[in-house]
Amino acid sequence: MFLIVAKYLIPKGYRGMTVYPFILIKYYKDQVNAVFLNHEKIHLRQQLEMLILPFFICYFLEFLIRFIQYKNKDLAYRNISFEREAYANETDFNYLKNRSFFQSWNYLTLKQK
Repeated sequence: MFLIVAKYLIPKGYRGMTVYPFILIKYYKDQVNAVFLNHEKIHLRQQLEMLILPFFICYFLEFLIRFIQYKNKDLAYRNISFEREAYANETDFNYLKNRSFFQSWNYLTLKQK
């Protein structure tokens, strides 16, 4: 994992972005934010197990489906299965040690959570 502070590479409204093997963050203070970094590390694992490019294809397609479903980009983003897994487990610092492969599939549902 490589942590890079890149204020201008992060889209407006977001604090960070993960592109394996990099975690890009907007603010220096997030370098020590354990919950935030754990969230991004979950994305690293998701990307690695999906061989990176398929992850981004699935992420983008699911975002489009969610946007059509909710007609709201923030709600669409929050309901992407990869984000749902990361948000649900970002405070569990042992999650990645115990996580099964393709755990994101368990968060794939049509219902809003």
